[in-house]
Amino acid sequence: MPQQIRKTLVLSIYFALTVSALLVFWQVRNFDFIGYDDNNYVYENPHVLNGLTFDNIIWAFTTGHAANWHPLTWLSLMLDCQLFGPSPAGFHLTNLFFHIANTLLLFLVLKQMTNAIWQSAFVAALFALHPLHVESVVWVAERKDVLSTFFWLLAMLAYVRYVRQPNAARYLLVLLIFALGLMAKPMLVTLPFVLLLLDYWPFQRKISWRLLAEKIPFFALSVISSIITFLVQRSSGAVSDIDTLSLNNRIANALLAYAEYMGKMLWPINLAAFYPFNPAASFPFWQTAACALLLLGISVFVVYLGRNQRYLFLGWFWFVVTLVPVIGIVQVGRQAYADRYTYIPYIGLFIMLAWGLPQLLSKWPQRKIALGLSMIIVLTTLGICAYRQTSHWKNSFTLFSHAIEVTQNNYIACNNLGAAYDDIGRWPEAIKSYNQAIIFNPNYLIAYNNIGNVYTKLGRYTEAIEVYKNAIRIKPDYAEAHNNLGIAYGNLGRNTEAIEAYKNAIRIRPNYAEAHFGLGFTYYKLGRYQESIKACKQAIKIKPDYAEAHNNLGVTYGKLGRLPEAIEAFKQAIKLKPDYIEAHKNLGVAYLVIGDKNSAMAEYNILKSLNSEMANNLLKEINK
Repeated sequence: MPQQIRKTLVLSIYFALTVSALLVFWQVRNFDFIGYDDNNYVYENPHVLNGLTFDNIIWAFTTGHAANWHPLTWLSLMLDCQLFGPSPAGFHLTNLFFHIANTLLLFLVLKQMTNAIWQSAFVAALFALHPLHVESVVWVAERKDVLSTFFWLLAMLAYVRYVRQPNAARYLLVLLIFALGLMAKPMLVTLPFVLLLLDYWPFQRKISWRLLAEKIPFFALSVISSIITFLVQRSSGAVSDIDTLSLNNRIANALLAYAEYMGKMLWPINLAAFYPFNPAASFPFWQTAACALLLLGISVFVVYLGRNQRYLFLGWFWFVVTLVPVIGIVQVGRQAYADRYTYIPYIGLFIMLAWGLPQLLSKWPQRKIALGLSMIIVLTTLGICAYRQTSHWKNSFTLFSHAIEVTQNNYIACNNLGAAYDDIGRWPEAIKSYNQAIIFNPNYLIAYNNIGNVYTKLGRYTEAIEVYKNAIRIKPDYAEAHNNLGIAYGNLGRNTEAIEAYKNAIRIRPNYAEAHFGLGFTYYKLGRYQESIKACKQAIKIKPDYAEAHNNLGVTYGKLGRLPEAIEAFKQAIKLKPDYIEAHKNLGVAYLVIGDKNSAMAEYNILKSLNSEMANNLLKEINK
């Protein structure tokens, strides 16, 4: 092919890939946040909402928030908020930008490695349009997926340059990009193994101890990342389910998950945001054995054929190995499997198809026409399915209603649908959905806790207490239920029982900031101010950005006449939460007590835009 025609063809492919991804995903600009981790990652996360500040950057590198250590993901979300504000559109479009960038990078990397334009384009198009990749693109909380894959592909691109012209600088560049990728999402720990697969095909480097030694620093980074991830997830309770799921069940589920991923790659129907793993489920032996034989059979087949068709060996073991961190042998969370986990692994299966089908039809005279038409039909169908799947992510109601419709006994989806109703004050529908979650999983403690919280919001404290007690009967060390039980007792004026409940929560989880705060607030109501100060300070020590604890500490200082300390506490609360109405009002009153009317008026002027009634009350105090 003449160079100019080839260049034009390549540019046309880049354009087509970009346009096709935009046609499928451009709708996300009008989507809301989802009530499923998006709160932890963005709209209830003050560090993200306050943008890129020195303190927030330090937090990003030191926190295990959301059961992960991925500082670059936090920084990217903070930058989004800095640039576009807290509305969801900016976050969604940044995810889409990274997905398009990943698609184009994948085409570039494969083209440079193999010099095969059409096969590389087909893999990139499948990557761009496959419905199982929708979750990674449209879910804001999965920024870590699209961002880490961006670094994965950049590392591969740098590795191509290193293999072609090895030197220390290019080697260190690959290592650096890999380290950055691990700081976006630790799932990249399998990249060193994939680099070895690339040595086998398409680079066809001679396998030797030198190649293995070359990867040692990469494997070392993977081990370090894995240890950090496990420790963070264990400390957050994300791997606590490992104690209740037998190893046999986890292995059986892993085998079934591999088969499920392969099936949904070919026939992507009934896709959901969550596929529940029922800990009490028993897996039929024949089913598990069939999946094991399928995996073993394909592995033997590709090893046998891999001597001549090396792309089969690469593609298959790329798929198998890159799923290992999330396949469930170490169970993190309650999902049996998840669409987002296929974002990188499916590239391996796509490579097998893209290079295997032309070879399979190599002796057919009309193969080019057949392959071209098939490619158009397949990609168009996938694009339509991906568009429809994307539309389900418009908001929490559409997403979880769809999940309930296409899965069975989906207690997580029922609970999350209840939370969506809860957020807009539709309490009867919320309680109904939470109860449905309990019907599907009678031991699902979060749903009990959520029902109790709704009763508390409705002022039905006695009913809330009974629900929390039911949760505690199921799991006596359920700290959240003990804490919320304390809140319900406190609202009924049963302060002694409230203190006991808070102390139980703290005994179970010593670093439970909310329980320390609740204990401090109860001591305040009883006039036990020194104990209140001690408890609030402990809450702040555990959670320095706890604005409510700072405010309560200020109120308590005020009761003791320690006004300079009270003012400083209110200022800290406002620094953490600039629109904190109570803290502004309390600060204004404190200024009045020390005779600083000008500062009190400044707080009044701020309050006018936040809460006119509260502002008028403060003004009355000022004018006395």
